[in-house]
Amino acid sequence: MKYIESLHEGERISGIYLCKYKQSAVTKNGKTYENVIFQDKTGVADAKIWEPNSQGIGDFAVMDYVDIVAEVTSFQGSIQLNVKRARKVQEGEYDPADYLPVSEKDISHMYQELLGFVQKIREPHLRSLAEAFFVRDPEFAQDFQFHSAAKSVHHSFVGGLLEHTLSVVRLCEFYVRSYPLLNEDLLYTAALCHDIGKVRELSAFPANDYTDAGQLLGHISIGYEMVHEQIQKIPGFPLKLAHELKHCILAHHGELEYGSPKKPALMEAVALNMADNTDAKLETMTEILKAAGDNKEWLGYNRLFESNIRRSS
Repeated sequence: MKYIESLHEGERISGIYLCKYKQSAVTKNGKTYENVIFQDKTGVADAKIWEPNSQGIGDFAVMDYVDIVAEVTSFQGSIQLNVKRARKVQEGEYDPADYLPVSEKDISHMYQELLGFVQKIREPHLRSLAEAFFVRDPEFAQDFQFHSAAKSVHHSFVGGLLEHTLSVVRLCEFYVRSYPLLNEDLLYTAALCHDIGKVRELSAFPANDYTDAGQLLGHISIGYEMVHEQIQKIPGFPLKLAHELKHCILAHHGELEYGSPKKPALMEAVALNMADNTDAKLETMTEILKAAGDNKEWLGYNRLFESNIRRSS
């Protein structure tokens, strides 16, 4: 199998890829064809099946692993696969690790470091809340470690949610050391829990797509509900502290137009928003520059940064 990131125009390839998208379409002259997107752990590739009813094209659907023979062409500057043969393969013919983007960092080591921050929380109610998710709920812990932080944009890989959360907590640790007015226990708990709603907003790999709850509510509202439900189970949880923690969750995107129901009103909420935004944007830039390879020229306008971007000299 040849990974997508290494494909070049003019090659003829054969290999097994994960079908992420498939839809029939019609050309201007009325001929039916199929638009397909294939994926492996290195990226995705658009594909066309111009003769979907030919003998060499078998039935397959989205989320199937498909053995294809294709010619690598180019369209509008990106590679495109012209599929000549396609066959749905069975479990055992492929290694799932070849098709799922995975964090370059050790997932188990990251989770142990995250648990270390849980142990730093001294306020008993906040400590109990964090432990309820990350220590005492093995199903949640498993989902959290292997979920992505997004469908796309940043940390959209296995372990991405964990990697992003750990980076945010580390930044918050720096803030705590630099700004003594910050409530360390509140900020650590908020940082640990700020994106827990993503385990329900996004489905597990290989789909990694929005669930009904994700489409209708979003991870901020879902995370707020999860924290609220857990607080109800902890006897004597101070009401004011509960409000402050939930405010940090609701305000962590910083602006109403970015999906936050509230703008930050606490110092800890401001710090959490800054840490979340810093890691999201720097990871996004990292992924863009990695995808550009050795290209040191201008890469074009990016809507997230609202600027034309390139690698520094």
